[in-house]
Amino acid sequence: MPALTATAASASSTDAAVDMENIVESIAEGTRIPGFVVSIILSVLIFAAAKVISYLIRRFFKRLSERNPKFSVLMASLLWRICSVLVWMIAILSILAVWGIDLTPLIAGLGVTGVVLGFALQESIGSLFSGFMIAVNNPFRVGDWVEIGQDGVAGTVIAMDLMCVTLATGDNKKYTVNNKYVWSNTILNYSYIERRRIDMSIDIGYSMDTEKARKVLFDLVSSYPEVLSDPAPVVEVNKYGASGITLIVRPWVKPSDYWNIYWRFNGEVLSALRANGLDMPFNQLDVHIIKEE
Repeated sequence: MPALTATAASASSTDAAVDMENIVESIAEGTRIPGFVVSIILSVLIFAAAKVISYLIRRFFKRLSERNPKFSVLMASLLWRICSVLVWMIAILSILAVWGIDLTPLIAGLGVTGVVLGFALQESIGSLFSGFMIAVNNPFRVGDWVEIGQDGVAGTVIAMDLMCVTLATGDNKKYTVNNKYVWSNTILNYSYIERRRIDMSIDIGYSMDTEKARKVLFDLVSSYPEVLSDPAPVVEVNKYGASGITLIVRPWVKPSDYWNIYWRFNGEVLSALRANGLDMPFNQLDVHIIKEE
């Protein structure tokens, strides 16, 4: 069956070349222009048309990705590249046909070349298909803060294509991650959600007033304008430790305000507790001496 398909393709390409030769000869006879000049003119026109069509396709998909949030930049890039490859393949085959070049040996060699390239580019092909899956499922967009894999790299997506994803970390490092690794690991997108919960724990001594401490912590975290009122912050007793009582503080914020609130609260909580007669415990060990008589 593959042999029949290759034979049919070769026959059709040969017929196309013959047709293009006839067209060139007809134009040359009708305009009294040398045949090679007609071939040059047709080649330039085909090349220019392919370039314009490729540009228009790219512009169309770019605008579509800007207007439709569900249509990612990666999906636009994928579709544009596929269409562009098809356009240029048709253009190259047409130009070769204009010059009367027989494409049969080229088509026959594509099968062998494809097998060799398949073995040589296994990793690249894996990344390519992973990029296709990322484009279809759209787990993140450019500008999202993501974490890839457990204890993996985390940062803002600044670029992505069919082979890799580029991240910028919080300390201004640039990571280029293979799409195959991205798709085979857990992807945690912090920017996809509208709000995010901050989990913070504070220890107070056993001699301190727990209810007063809860009120002080609640008032402190509620005083920040970035903290959302719905749902309201939660301050509760979490556990009883060896040296003190652990209170859990859980406010809700927008993803972009997460670290600002986290650092501000931890910077101000000790002063707020001490201003209200409360304090954090130190690790301590009680030693009881028994005097034998």
